[in-house]
Amino acid sequence: MSNIPQELRYTSSHSWVQQQADGSLKVGITDFAQNALGDIVFVQLPDVGENYQLDQQIGLVESVKTGSDIYAPITGEVLAINQAISDNPELINDNPYQAWLYIIMPEANLETNSLLTADNYHNLINE
Repeated sequence: MSNIPQELRYTSSHSWVQQQADGSLKVGITDFAQNALGDIVFVQLPDVGENYQLDQQIGLVESVKTGSDIYAPITGEVLAINQAISDNPELINDNPYQAWLYIIMPEANLETNSLLTADNYHNLINE
C-alpha cells in the first residue's frame, strides 16, 4: 500500500503537488512512482524561468530499471528547482514527499481544480 498524504493533490502521471502560501506549487513524484521505478539514479529537472503547458514533459527520472518522463501538472512558469535532488537523486527513494523536484507558478488557478485528491489518486493506483 502506497503512502498518500491527504493534504497533497496528485496527477494521473504520479506527481504530487503542494500549494504554497504565494499560490505556487511544489511538485515531486509519489511514493507509488518511486516504488515502481526502483533505485533512482538520475533526475533531469526543468529550467528556472521556463514556461510549460499542462501535461508537457518537464523533466525525467531514471532508475536502474527504467526511465520515466515527468509532466507539468499545470500551465505555468518554473520558479525554482531542488538542486539537492539533482545532486542526490536517491533522496526521492528515501522520502518522496520531502524530495520535491521544482516549484511552478500556475498561469491560471482553474487547472489546479483538476488535480486529484488523495482518495481519487488512491482509487487510480488501485484499479
